[in-house]
Amino acid sequence: MSADPILLGHRGARADRSAPENTIASFDLALEHGCHGIEFDLRLTGCGRAIVCHDPRVGKISVSCANSRQLRYLPSLDDVLRHFGHRVFLDIELKVPGLESKVLAALRERNRHANCVVSSFLPEVIMELKARSGVVPTGIICSRARQLVRWRELPCDYVIVHHSLITRRLIAVIQETGRKIFAWTVNDRASMTRLANWGINGLISDDTRLLAQTLG
Repeated sequence: MSADPILLGHRGARADRSAPENTIASFDLALEHGCHGIEFDLRLTGCGRAIVCHDPRVGKISVSCANSRQLRYLPSLDDVLRHFGHRVFLDIELKVPGLESKVLAALRERNRHANCVVSSFLPEVIMELKARSGVVPTGIICSRARQLVRWRELPCDYVIVHHSLITRRLIAVIQETGRKIFAWTVNDRASMTRLANWGINGLISDDTRLLAQTLG
């Protein structure tokens, strides 16, 4: 093992039902379990708020059409940055285009360029982020082999790969280019141990208690 991997809670401590995913309470729980940081999702409301939300709809409300009175109970990016400051690693996943300037401005305002990555499944989002800032680390998320073949073409600092696609050789190849590789979503002890022994840079898991007990 080249170094201890960064341990991240997927949408917080998602496997723990005592707190809803993608909430401050769930994020706190992941840290209490022993993780180094959190992964969470951002969407853009119709009134221009960057809110923590995975799905395009919340109940009957379309997030992209929501006004300032709706979804007020969901945390915003500013809430997360204010609550955690500089003390944890943040993997900020942008689910849609249009958030790039807001996220970069929020990180710049709080001098939060280090100890984070702004990630997305969308190559155009990665391109836009890098065009606007050469400082904030970016990460492309890959869930299928056809997505994975494109990582070399993108100006990304991290390659965030579904665990089923990861081999020891892939880890070495990505790291040889100076990039880091994270695995998601790793929820069993054997996979956690294997990937750590292969030298993975980070592990994202729903089961944050198991992750910290295994590798913390």
